[in-house]
Amino acid sequence: MALVQIRELTKTYRQGDEVICPLRDVQLDIEVGDFVSLMGPSGTGKSTLLNVVAGIDKVDSGSIVVDGVEITRLTRAQLADWRAAHLGYIFQTHNLIPVLTAYENVELPTLLLPMSAAERRKRVEIALEAVGLMDRADHYPRQLSGGQEQRVGIARAIVTNPTIVVADEPTGSLDAKSSEQIQVLLKRLNRELGMTMLLVTHDERVASLATRRLRLDDGRVVEAAASTSV
Repeated sequence: MALVQIRELTKTYRQGDEVICPLRDVQLDIEVGDFVSLMGPSGTGKSTLLNVVAGIDKVDSGSIVVDGVEITRLTRAQLADWRAAHLGYIFQTHNLIPVLTAYENVELPTLLLPMSAAERRKRVEIALEAVGLMDRADHYPRQLSGGQEQRVGIARAIVTNPTIVVADEPTGSLDAKSSEQIQVLLKRLNRELGMTMLLVTHDERVASLATRRLRLDDGRVVEAAASTSV
């Protein structure tokens, strides 16, 4: 069984008197350890698909099963608990809390889970080490570069060792050098730590990092060319 199974998924919303259907009868399997990129023109529903997989948006019909749990049947409270334990989300803008240090920002998701202070500390240190920022643990966001802030955001997304990590344009707000560093980091997390990732991007170069490349075409997910990146 695939880690993520999406079946006959449809999502609509209203814009004035018009009904928009960004996702139409979507079928998709994501295996353990996959690195999947999703491309498509602006407004085609890429972020919508990410958000329904993350349990943030509700769907009109269809099902999403993640590691045996049909999240489309969960209540709002159950979804909140599921996200805390199983989902890592990397945002385009890192969304760090400015009055907290890098360490404290990364620690936040662990506060929602039943674990000891020692285990929490170990998880945070491992996550910061994975993104190369242990030496910046006591720094506040204003003391970090944009690329470093995004790396803190990535550490926060992986600190709970989630079942799946979703990333919404994770390099979209970065300069070329920082973007390159984040691309290398994401690829390493997938290859070395085996993290399953679903990434939305408009950048062909970022998409080429993935082991599977998908596109949204008229509300449906289709396979794109296989990645040849190293």
